[in-house]
Amino acid sequence: MKNNLYLGIDTSNYTTSAALCDETGTLVKSVKRPLPVKEGECGLRQSDALFAHVVNLPDVMREIQANLSDRRLCAVGFSARPRDVEGSYMPCFRAGAAAAATASAAAGLPLYDFSHQSGHIMAAVYSSGRTDYLKGDFAAFHISGGTSELLYVTPKRDGFDIKLLGGTLDLHAGQVIDRVGVLLGLSFPCGPALETLALQYTGERLKTKTCVFGYNYNLSGLENLAGRIFRDSGDKGKTAAYVIDFISDTIEKVTEHLLREYPDLPVLYAGGVMSNSIIKEKLSGKFSAAFAEPEFSSDNAYGTALLCRARHLSRKTAYKERVIG
Repeated sequence: MKNNLYLGIDTSNYTTSAALCDETGTLVKSVKRPLPVKEGECGLRQSDALFAHVVNLPDVMREIQANLSDRRLCAVGFSARPRDVEGSYMPCFRAGAAAAATASAAAGLPLYDFSHQSGHIMAAVYSSGRTDYLKGDFAAFHISGGTSELLYVTPKRDGFDIKLLGGTLDLHAGQVIDRVGVLLGLSFPCGPALETLALQYTGERLKTKTCVFGYNYNLSGLENLAGRIFRDSGDKGKTAAYVIDFISDTIEKVTEHLLREYPDLPVLYAGGVMSNSIIKEKLSGKFSAAFAEPEFSSDNAYGTALLCRARHLSRKTAYKERVIG
């Protein structure tokens, strides 16, 4: 059944993505186009992001089309909202919704919608090689520029039930990284460059002063502390190392609290911030957990394609069960 393909489209605030997977869940093609951000700025307005997606999508879809060849596209899925909670909405996802609906209508294919967060979780499960996580409940950290949450995840035949356990009470981890990175003269998004500065730093590491309250935490103080360190020392590497250590120590303390309450619960780390090699090394040295591969930690449509596949197959199975029953 490798000739049966499933298309996923994701239009997050900073990346236009599309992906194809086959019926085994194997990735066939992943296409990603970053949205342009002006030098010195820390992000995009939703109107600018939406326009950039409209510009990117034709080229992205042409590249996807080139990989269909003689194989059969069975269904189309897309990210319709940031999270699976009432009122979750961002205009940039309308671009992907329009592209997916057009592709679905033109080809006469089923159309399925999902949350961006569910896509991140599914991509992390598959790229980490831990599909066994889909057999029972697990905890997922979704740490990125737009989300810093700890989730209790219950897999279903066609996706997930997700319960929020906790997360940031102010800034997201990726927001702090980008704000401090821009302060240091780095280009947005600043994660990879900030990581490089931290890896190059060989001086004494500063002790962090995290603010963790069970499953919740504050990160706004980190931005102020990092600014003070840079003003006092002028050392970009020292500042970068402190920011990454602070975030890592925060996630570590929250994970410790989680495992005290749920000692046997598997843990998954997903989201763009979790592609940081320093954070991954620290956490993997302490916890037995699954990490998304870096390519699928950042925004991507692989998880959406996998969700599309799961829903389509589950509906086919449900139909057969009704007919046989």
